[in-house]
Amino acid sequence: MIAFRRAALALSPLALLLSGTAAQAQDTDRMIELAQAEADSGTFMGAVLVARGDEKLVDQAWGLADAEWNVANTPQGKFRIGSVTKQFTSVSILLLAEEGKIDLDAPISTYLDDTPEAWDAITVRNLIRHTSGIPNVTSLEEFGRAALLPTTQDELIAMFRDLPLEFEPGSKFAYSNSGYVLLSRIVEKVGEMELGEFYKTRLFDPLGMDDTALDNTAAVVPMRVEGYSPSGDGATYVNAAYVDMGIPTGAGALYSTTDDLLAWQRGLFGGKVLSAASLETYLTPHDYEAFFGDTYAHGVLVDREGEDVYYWHGGGIQGFNAWLSYDPVREVTVAVLANLNGGAASKLGQDLMTLVRGGEVTLANERQTIAMPEDLSQFEGVYALSPEFKITVFAQDGRLMTQATGQGAAEIFPEAEDRFFLTAIDAQIAFNRDESGAVSGITLFQNGREFPAAKE
Repeated sequence: MIAFRRAALALSPLALLLSGTAAQAQDTDRMIELAQAEADSGTFMGAVLVARGDEKLVDQAWGLADAEWNVANTPQGKFRIGSVTKQFTSVSILLLAEEGKIDLDAPISTYLDDTPEAWDAITVRNLIRHTSGIPNVTSLEEFGRAALLPTTQDELIAMFRDLPLEFEPGSKFAYSNSGYVLLSRIVEKVGEMELGEFYKTRLFDPLGMDDTALDNTAAVVPMRVEGYSPSGDGATYVNAAYVDMGIPTGAGALYSTTDDLLAWQRGLFGGKVLSAASLETYLTPHDYEAFFGDTYAHGVLVDREGEDVYYWHGGGIQGFNAWLSYDPVREVTVAVLANLNGGAASKLGQDLMTLVRGGEVTLANERQTIAMPEDLSQFEGVYALSPEFKITVFAQDGRLMTQATGQGAAEIFPEAEDRFFLTAIDAQIAFNRDESGAVSGITLFQNGREFPAAKE
């Protein structure tokens, strides 16, 4: 099952009052316990950092950096961070805007040569916020073949240049790596240097980020971690599929370490990179719902519960997943870098952010069952998370079962009134009722996310 919305972050007032070494040690122990549980489940290998200010609460690694040589992961390992790269590209654009070299609301044809007529209304800001309407290049059939071979930026842009727009620019949100490929070209043309050099001179060197760079598949990179994917049996893993790292550019080609990402968050939010006005722009979202009910700002997502807010972005590329977040009020950084593909980086990252902000997280093996309701028919039905993905709930021999589109059936167990959990995977289902008391929908909780589904 896949959930598409974030889980609510419960902030306990008592937790805010706790202070001192004992409370911090208790929180740290629980964070390590969560990461260890993910590693023990076989879904996570990688490095984890949780920091409050510059103080590291958790700075550890699990699993193997190289399975064939049995080399353990360490916090110093260099992991590909996928789309977390996008915030570095966005900030590069904002730096050039500060210098008066780019107008975020100018047409991209101002800075790019020979753009098609269909792109005339697309602005730089549209590219940053994924509201351009340009099809996502990594979703195209031909991209899968191109990823295996050295492909120039011109060849990559040619794949989507003449495709029709998916919607009028600025009218909708649709995640598109194509936009960040074009932003990479703009940084290079306006900044008058290659993207990797711009990152290095304007972002990395000033912040002491010596272990972050655009990846180069052919280069020998000390401490670069190998990437893996789950095997077909789900019990082991295999070497990840090859991708030429010259292709993702500013959409997803960076590698980094947890230490460097902490330096990035502290420097960016500490005013060492952007002016206060530009930082405010960076954090200001558009009005369209993006991922999981969050909104997309300028290379970063905004998770807001009332006045409580944190900023985050995830990333995924062959063999790697990443999750990076920052709570500016509490000065909390959470970075999870994984070298085993799957949802563990996102789930663990959000669970750790919940804990460090005073919330609670329940592990799958800590859930307790209560008596099964007598009338199971009340829960039966088909619940649509999307037109293509549905969950069917049905009773069978006194048990309550679920079956998601394209998946086998799994039993669910009651843990509270109208709330059930699975043991086959770490997921929970809450049944929602209308004013008459009839079940009208469900909310699926998985990987730190929640998504409501109406009953058909």
